[in-house]
Amino acid sequence: MAEGLRREIGLFGAVAYGVGTILGAGVYALIGVASGEAGNAVWLAFAIAAGIALFSGLSYAKLASMFPSSGAEYVYVKEAFSSNFWAFLVGWLVLISSIISGSAVALGFGGYLYGLTGTPVALGATVLILVMAVVNYIGIKESLILNVILTMIELAGVVIVIVLGAGFLGNVDYLETPAGPSGVIAAVGLIFFAFIGFEGLVKIGDETKDPTRTIPLALILSLLITAVLYILTALSVVSVLPYHELATSTSPLSDVAMASSGKEVSLLLSAIALMATANTVLIILIASSRIAYGMAERSALPSILSQVHPGRGTPMSAIAITTGASLVFTFLGGIELTANVANFTIFMVFLAVNLSVIQFSRKGMRMGRGYLLSAIVGSLTSVAMLFQFGWDVTFLSILMTAAGASVFFVAIRHRSQS
Repeated sequence: MAEGLRREIGLFGAVAYGVGTILGAGVYALIGVASGEAGNAVWLAFAIAAGIALFSGLSYAKLASMFPSSGAEYVYVKEAFSSNFWAFLVGWLVLISSIISGSAVALGFGGYLYGLTGTPVALGATVLILVMAVVNYIGIKESLILNVILTMIELAGVVIVIVLGAGFLGNVDYLETPAGPSGVIAAVGLIFFAFIGFEGLVKIGDETKDPTRTIPLALILSLLITAVLYILTALSVVSVLPYHELATSTSPLSDVAMASSGKEVSLLLSAIALMATANTVLIILIASSRIAYGMAERSALPSILSQVHPGRGTPMSAIAITTGASLVFTFLGGIELTANVANFTIFMVFLAVNLSVIQFSRKGMRMGRGYLLSAIVGSLTSVAMLFQFGWDVTFLSILMTAAGASVFFVAIRHRSQS
């Protein structure tokens, strides 16, 4: 067996990984639904979501410099609170959130594919997950090469939309909303999914060169780059199409291209959307398999998940099991419900990460005033966002959290009897 994961990733690859994870279904699929909530002020919802993400991102950056490990959140909470239970529960939520996020993005891919070919959404999503799982299995270096290529393509798609909308800027009131401030906040709760992924960078710490420097820098750069792109894209789309038309669209960026430049550019945007969502699924599958591997390495999950392929250096068992789980969650519901469940669980994780920074400070470790203040604000915003979801999302999220607690106590009982 190989001794461990291979360190293949530099700063450019890490930033491409981060940007590639963040860009995807959030802007290519959910921007239409978000426009229905926030109206022309959808750009403001993106800006607020970016600010919330940045507060928690700074906590991740600090902790990643202290503990550059694929175990990530599991390690942070365990070291901060000296609690196997809370560490496991947070690691479980990270794993569940990552798996569900992959399913949600795959459904976004299926929606675009359905619009082009008539292929059933669930079938398209299933095939995509299986294909990207094979790429993940082949190797991290090969996965990152494909990621860089697809990231450049999806960046080009976003830039095309921004350019198409440039000639229409100034045509609308960019503060007009159908539901006022409450609509903007509701949109923030939904489109925060567009920023999920930056935290996935800490899960490739074991495969990154000089991770204590590379991971924090790549994390902040990825957030800033995507925030700017999202805000410009949001301004462009509402300038081209009325927000009530965007709200009913299953392929909003393609419709924007159709309205501004015709069918050929619309087809191009649809093709790019397919590649963008495929890219995001690939990176999420990498992240979910690495957190499972990291937890198994620390005996929090069955040891089979820590098996590394001797030739390829990838966690083969973790890839197989997380892929299977992601396939199951494609049938949870539509992309909006699935994305919101992923959001709810990740806000709970962000709360735990921010509290870890505060706890380290209480224990006398020098965290820096800026990081401590950011962690406090990050904790408060995470709690506030948990109250923005409907009962169905809250119920499903709490149910999966309880399932994680049950798994922990069953494992404890099994160990005590063995």
